[in-house]
Amino acid sequence: MTAAESDQGSEGRLWDYLLRTWQELDVPEGWRAEIDDGQIVLVPPPHAHHNGIAETVQRVLYRGLPDELGIYQTLGVHVAPLDKLYVPDLVVMPRELIAAADPEISDPLDASEGLLIVEITSQGNAREDRTKKYRAYARAGVPMYLLIDRFDTRGAMSTLFTEPSEDGTYKHSDSEPFGKPLSLPGPFDVTLLTADFPV
Repeated sequence: MTAAESDQGSEGRLWDYLLRTWQELDVPEGWRAEIDDGQIVLVPPPHAHHNGIAETVQRVLYRGLPDELGIYQTLGVHVAPLDKLYVPDLVVMPRELIAAADPEISDPLDASEGLLIVEITSQGNAREDRTKKYRAYARAGVPMYLLIDRFDTRGAMSTLFTEPSEDGTYKHSDSEPFGKPLSLPGPFDVTLLTADFPV
C-alpha cells in the first residue's frame, strides 16, 4: 500500500466516523450540525430576519417550480469531492430523490443533485458562506448558488452564481443590492424582489 492510499483510507475512515456521529447527534431545536474541515460544527439558530428572507425566497421560487422539483430546508447535502456536509438554508432538488431516501437512516443527499442552493449569511458565518461554501458548491457542480449576504461590505447584496467549474469557482455571477430585483433563470424564470427582504 502506498502512502497516498493509506492517507485516502484514513480520510475515508474519518469521514465514516464523522457521518455516523452526525447521524446520531441530538442537536438542540433550531440548531444545525455540519461537517467541515474534518470536524462537526454546530450552527446556532438564525435571526428572525434570516428566516423571513428564506420564506420570501421560497415563496417566489414556488411560482415557477416544475412539479418534479421540491424546495427543502434543513436538508443535509454531501460535498463529495471535499468530504464536507452542509445544511443550506434552501435546496432545490428532484422530489424523487427525497422519496427514495432511506427511511431508517438520515443520510445526506449528494450536493451535485441540487439544482439551486441558497445560503443567507448570518453575522457569525458570512465569511464561510462567501468562501468555503462558495468553493464547495462549485466543486460539487451545483448549477446555481444564490448567496444572500446581509453583511456585505458594499451593503446588503444578493448574488446568483452560475456555471460551476472543478477549480472551485463559478464562471458567472449576477449581483444586486437589496431593493433591486434579481432574475433567476430557468427552470424557475422568476424575479426575486429583494425589496421584500426584512432588513
